[in-house]
Amino acid sequence: MLRRLSSTLLAASMFAGCGGIETEPSSEQVAPASVESQQAPLLTTTDVDVAPECQGILTFVNTSTYATLDQFLPSNVVTNLVNRRATAPFTSLADLSSVALVGEARLKQIEGGARTRAFIGANCTGIFDDVAISQDDATAIVSLVNTISDSELHDVLPDAWNGAANLLNLRPFTSAPAIANVTGIGGVSFRNIRNAATLSRPFEALAAALTAIPSNGSYGAVMQRHFDWWDVVTANHPYSQGGPTCFGLEPSSVPYGAYIRPNLANAAEVRAEVNSTLAYVNASAKLPAGVISAGLANLDARIAGRTFKGCIFSYADDPWSSHSVAIYVDTVNGFSVMTETWWAE
Repeated sequence: MLRRLSSTLLAASMFAGCGGIETEPSSEQVAPASVESQQAPLLTTTDVDVAPECQGILTFVNTSTYATLDQFLPSNVVTNLVNRRATAPFTSLADLSSVALVGEARLKQIEGGARTRAFIGANCTGIFDDVAISQDDATAIVSLVNTISDSELHDVLPDAWNGAANLLNLRPFTSAPAIANVTGIGGVSFRNIRNAATLSRPFEALAAALTAIPSNGSYGAVMQRHFDWWDVVTANHPYSQGGPTCFGLEPSSVPYGAYIRPNLANAAEVRAEVNSTLAYVNASAKLPAGVISAGLANLDARIAGRTFKGCIFSYADDPWSSHSVAIYVDTVNGFSVMTETWWAE
């Protein structure tokens, strides 16, 4: 992973090769800081590389004059950017990075120019590992990394286990840039962490609301988005009701006594399990319709076309009750859902 450049190096390189000639009308857009500061913060809700609060970075590159860009970038880089945007405006950081000579250092210089010219403000934390995050994103990322379980973090970072181990060893963190700077965390893994922290908030709200439904002591349900699936599956209970049925697990992760189902779970199975859990506690009569519809729409967006590993099992802590648990974990990005229903005599 590329390391962050120090402010000294950035300052030294920021003006290298500057002094280009104005080649277009000076009708660039300027977003005053006072206007930006009045915009309500938004948590990034889709898998994009520019948070809503940071869109000004793209606007800065798309609308600034050659002379303005030349104040922050080498002239040959400005020429490449201006020539490319003449064919189509830039729509993402990946789009910007596809231009010759635009790498991590140039992206930080572009961010600096956008901030200096008030296209972005304090609500945009900045660009880290090729992802522009908002202040709200940064807060969510820090909270997730400081609290996430070992098993979930490794599922979120399936190709960066060294990075996951380093995060676990170095936490707690106080900033998202510090997380991005950890050895083993690069563009893909940092974006995976951002996605895990921000993309499922409506479903998390639904899960929390369902779990908070008061029980009459005879039955109830729990739904979770973040949990340690290994601890849940391997927990000891006085009255075991047989080993779990598991699917898609690595051989080293299969719990003792588990039956291995050959097929992975799909979106339909996950949705059916969530629907069943909602119906079990009559959630439609106890929760706001908007919370349910928003949560299920968010769930559908996160599971569409995906495959899941997991386990399904039952247990009891005494002879007069029973619990049924279903766990699903996306095999690529670690998005996870756990449902648990119970009854007691």
